[in-house]
Amino acid sequence: MRLEVSGLSAGYGASLVVAELDLRVGPGEVVAVIGRNGMGKTTFLRALLGLLPRRAGRVAVDGRDVTAEPTHRLVRRGIAYAPQEAGIFGGLTVEENLRGGLLAGPGGPSAWREALDLFPQLAGRLRQRAGTLSGGEQRMLLLARALMSRPRLLVLDEVCDGLHPPMVARVVEVLREQRERRGLSVLIVEPNLRAVLDLADRVLLMKRGRFLLERSPSTPGAREDLEHELVFS
Repeated sequence: MRLEVSGLSAGYGASLVVAELDLRVGPGEVVAVIGRNGMGKTTFLRALLGLLPRRAGRVAVDGRDVTAEPTHRLVRRGIAYAPQEAGIFGGLTVEENLRGGLLAGPGGPSAWREALDLFPQLAGRLRQRAGTLSGGEQRMLLLARALMSRPRLLVLDEVCDGLHPPMVARVVEVLREQRERRGLSVLIVEPNLRAVLDLADRVLLMKRGRFLLERSPSTPGAREDLEHELVFS
């Protein structure tokens, strides 16, 4: 999937949080957005997906203007979202949460098997209430549920937050594998710079609601530039 965002502005009440943002994600490309807390990263994702009213801007999918389309239409077009907070139904079981992913896309029995193969720790907890899982396990459940819809674009908000390094590495491995096998495009907001540099084709740094810097991890000095701006921005 090809995603193009131009001039996107959004906020809450009278406050403008993100302003005139331009971003593109090509087919099979992984683009990461980083930045310190409170810089507008989650607001950007919510506005992009229509979960927050946009003040201005245009969103296009595969060249088609979808700015006026509601969120559920974007889901039907093949976009899946794993949010930072309140993404699971804590009162439902792990199995019930996962089956919700099947309702959002063309995934079937094969998608179910694949999700449990990718995250085998969930297989033994299918009847457990999702709200009783650890924070890391809930992140895994969010990602597994999003992948079960067989999306063409996966939008992730700090999915590695609270995960131990081996599990972060597993998330990176899963996303790489999905891109290689299915041509999955990924837009990820993630504070874990090491994971971002291991995964992304391009990294954009956000400061006070605007994109300040863009780097490719393969570019010499990219890590140093990004680390410097994260510390001093």
